Amino acid sequence: MESELKRFRNSPNSEELTRRSSFPDEVIERVLSLLKSHKDRSTVSLVCKDWYNAERWSRTHVFIGNCYSVSPEIVARRFPNIRSVTLKGKPRFSDFNLVPQNWGADIHAWLVVFADVYPFLEELRLKRMTVSDESLEFLSVSFPNFKSLSLLSCDGFSTNGLSAIATHCKNLIELDIQENGIDDRGGSWLSCFPESFTLLEVLNFANLTSDINFDVLERLVSRCKSLRVLKVNQSISLEQLPRLLVHAPQLTELGTGSFSQQLTFRQYEQLESAFSNCSNIHTLSGLWDFKAIYLDALYPACANLTFLNLSYAALQGGELAKLLVHCPRLRRLWVLDTVEDKGLEAVGLNCPLLEELRVFPLDPYDEEIAHGVTEAGFIAVSCGCPRLHYVLYFCRQMTNAAVATVVQNCPNFTHFRLCIMNPGQPDYITGEPMDEAFGAVVKTCTKLQRLSVSGLLTDLTFEYIGKYAKNLETLSVAFAGSSDWGMQCVLEGCPKLRKLEIRDCPFGNEALLSGLEKYESMRSLWMSACNVTMNGCRRLAREMPRLNVEVMKEDGSDDSQADKVYVYRSVAGPRRDAPPSVLTL
Repeated sequence: MESELKRFRNSPNSEELTRRSSFPDEVIERVLSLLKSHKDRSTVSLVCKDWYNAERWSRTHVFIGNCYSVSPEIVARRFPNIRSVTLKGKPRFSDFNLVPQNWGADIHAWLVVFADVYPFLEELRLKRMTVSDESLEFLSVSFPNFKSLSLLSCDGFSTNGLSAIATHCKNLIELDIQENGIDDRGGSWLSCFPESFTLLEVLNFANLTSDINFDVLERLVSRCKSLRVLKVNQSISLEQLPRLLVHAPQLTELGTGSFSQQLTFRQYEQLESAFSNCSNIHTLSGLWDFKAIYLDALYPACANLTFLNLSYAALQGGELAKLLVHCPRLRRLWVLDTVEDKGLEAVGLNCPLLEELRVFPLDPYDEEIAHGVTEAGFIAVSCGCPRLHYVLYFCRQMTNAAVATVVQNCPNFTHFRLCIMNPGQPDYITGEPMDEAFGAVVKTCTKLQRLSVSGLLTDLTFEYIGKYAKNLETLSVAFAGSSDWGMQCVLEGCPKLRKLEIRDCPFGNEALLSGLEKYESMRSLWMSACNVTMNGCRRLAREMPRLNVEVMKEDGSDDSQADKVYVYRSVAGPRRDAPPSVLTL
């Protein structure tokens, strides 16, 4: 759509065409309301002033990929009728403890503005934001029609904040709490839902650690007849799980609790019967502390599965093979590397419709670990799963030839994230750098949007990326490259690049400053443990004043070195809440 509109705007007759094709505002707004992609809506708003205003008034959802790229006041002036907000905060490397404590990304200032201009707000989805109990309480009493709250990788709050949401949000249909740094003060928050409350459709508290009052949970599930997503934590036992499933046969997504208890024969029959009655389930996760003796009980629920998340279940290859036989419609699969190559061979044999595969390490820091996956398992999956277009693959060894074979078998990759866990690991057979592997990826996979590279890499890899990866939007690099030339190739050659993440690479000031004309069209640049200096960062900030250039200093580091650099475009100017450890240039 973007290219078509660009041709339209550049046409010598564009003004005449716009005048002739004018429609009443109601018609334009109705047409625009059918556009679901925020990118498409943003592009449409650039056509002409009428379309800009129509898009402005008709938009009800806004996506903000960086909470400091714009202020809540600017958002409120631009879009007066927002009912749903998706907001992202900290850089992704905060997941790896590379961002200082109290870095920022506090949601409260946004909520204060929203309460004034969007009292009709219904949905809030936050990722890597700081959320306090005070903010959750403010949210719960400020928006009377509030319906959906999703918190992913957020921190700063406790279960007391969840109590406020359960108590005051009378119209809540979704509470999704996933992988957050939460202060878990017990499971009593569930009892704050009124006994008359019946609207919940999504409930996910899988990553909370405390025991839950099961009787309260059971009553809540039995009352909410429209509940379609239920993901519980480890405190829910195999004995209790069937009692929940009996009340919710309509579930489409299920996250089980612990799978390790000893069951009597009667209890096992009840578990098997409960799964038999859940024929609508298409997503299954959980299965903590999985015991193979209960594998058979899952089979009745597998027929319609499209997503199987086993990232918390340390299955062996043979166990996975038995399970996959019963999952003919599987499209997404997440597993631990305990399945080894044998398990991945079973994926290739049984999952012809598979589109996404993620293989996580059970223990990424144990270099002596015996199990794991290799290039053989990767090739086996690619041979049997021609529709595969998304892969995240953690391994300890790989070859150039294997990666070339994989992309030859699956040329439609849009996301290719290969993580060789030993930094600087070459092709373990030839001893050569892994340059040709990623060269094959970018040459073959013309639709590639996201790429993570690893292993021993020279500037040749980045030369390949700059030359062939013309649709690349996100690139993640660690422990790679030979000189500044590598990063220059990427910045000059990838026209659609939006996020560039670099750590522990030899790139310095020349590489950083080669992107002067590029950074304003990108969402962000992250560089840590590279050869960038404070002077280089100051020059970038001086020459590109519309960029925010932030430097995070570590205790005892060289004053002239920029330890961690975060660069992003912003229409709001420098932020005012940076802690002392963050220097805004």
